[in-house]
Amino acid sequence: MLSKLEIHATIPVKDLNRARQFYSQKLGLTPSDELPGGLIYRCKDSSFLLFPSSGASDGQFTQAGWMADDIEAEVKELKSKGVVFEEYNLPNFKTVNSIVTTVGNRAAWFKDSEGNLLGIMQMT
Repeated sequence: MLSKLEIHATIPVKDLNRARQFYSQKLGLTPSDELPGGLIYRCKDSSFLLFPSSGASDGQFTQAGWMADDIEAEVKELKSKGVVFEEYNLPNFKTVNSIVTTVGNRAAWFKDSEGNLLGIMQMT
């Protein structure tokens, strides 16, 4: 059943053109398909849809994330393109060079042009 099917994220955007520009210029992504309902992006063996919506994420939780082999290199490259990472300073949850290290993984988060919280994670 569902365990044998691919899954993809759907990410709401208020301004599809502004989001397309952010995903292109800041993240280096190009839509693989343009549909009346939005833009599909393919990344390795997965995909996500940016779709126009009058609603929006509150930016308080991760909408989608990428798995990285070298999170430092990914964060460095994105910062060089102007991506601003979230910084956290909580007990047991603190960023160092924009990366949080916990048991089992390391992660970093940033918001897109529409306020959606996106992440990068590296399993340790």
